[in-house]
Amino acid sequence: MKAGRYYSSVVVEIPDSPSVKNNENEGIGIDLGLKDLAIVSDGKAYKNINKSAKIKKLEKRLRREQRSLSRKLENTKKGESTQKNIQKQKLKVQKLHQRMDNIRTDYINKTVSEIVKTKPSYITVEDLNVTRMMKNKHLSKAVASQKFYEFRVKLEAKCKERGIELRIADRWYPSSKMCHCCGSIKKDLKLSDRVFRCQCGYVENRDLNASLNLRDATTYSIA
Repeated sequence: MKAGRYYSSVVVEIPDSPSVKNNENEGIGIDLGLKDLAIVSDGKAYKNINKSAKIKKLEKRLRREQRSLSRKLENTKKGESTQKNIQKQKLKVQKLHQRMDNIRTDYINKTVSEIVKTKPSYITVEDLNVTRMMKNKHLSKAVASQKFYEFRVKLEAKCKERGIELRIADRWYPSSKMCHCCGSIKKDLKLSDRVFRCQCGYVENRDLNASLNLRDATTYSIA
């Protein structure tokens, strides 16, 4: 049981079906981020679902219910709250967490499905160091809510199903700092710089520039 709900699992055996190769379209690069979930090299942007009104409303409600739970726990010490009331409040908090998690997972499923339906010959993503990103106290919550690992796992599964080659660029590949036009590296690029400006005159959205570099990466591993 989880958050007051019961779940069951059913295992079935499905014979392998040959993957359909989709080589008629060019490959794409996908840059994952915090401002937007994903920027594709074809110009398509998938928003950060955590900035939506629905999630913000649920987060506000969650904070209110968590404060209520804290008060009940404090009142237990004074003999003013019962364990039954505390368990009810805990269930409310768990249900809100589960609802937000379901919304995020559903959004990732739909995003991945929409991307692979374009039938690119290959998809290139960066091997993000999520563990290191989580150590940044200012970004950890935002990184966790973006569910980057889940995005990659589901993208890999869909690519195998559709016969699309999934390329993984090394985590040290300078996709964000490299100019897609001339190839020079902008070492002083800050996280707050949303527009990439190169001395060669090239100007582009930072994330789109990164996705273009990932699309054209020549060194990568195959997932």
